[in-house]
Amino acid sequence: MSEVPPVPPIQVGGYGRAGGYKFSDGEVDAVIKQWEDLLTDARTDLAQARIIANVKAPADEYASNDFVAKGSNPSGQTLLDQHQRMVDYTNNFITALKAAKNKITVAEQEAADAAKKTGGL
Repeated sequence: MSEVPPVPPIQVGGYGRAGGYKFSDGEVDAVIKQWEDLLTDARTDLAQARIIANVKAPADEYASNDFVAKGSNPSGQTLLDQHQRMVDYTNNFITALKAAKNKITVAEQEAADAAKKTGGL
């Protein structure tokens, strides 16, 4: 699977690096919500891609096995890989947006998100 591209610079109010996206303090929550909605859709698509990537031959005979081995499974794996990249990129973008909103680094935001998931905050 290929590497997920880095998130462009994000600036919220006066915090963050210029040269990418810039949001006011008042609009960043709406942007985060839009990206969270996109993530929900991307996760649904990922689950469907997983089904396609793991399709099984309907019968144990040459035509079915050849179709699955040379057609549907390789194509399905590519579809799955690309959807996984989209989920990963969207997650990274949301983390960067939240970090800029909170005026902290991405690493600090990742730690805060991890603590929330484990009940630490």
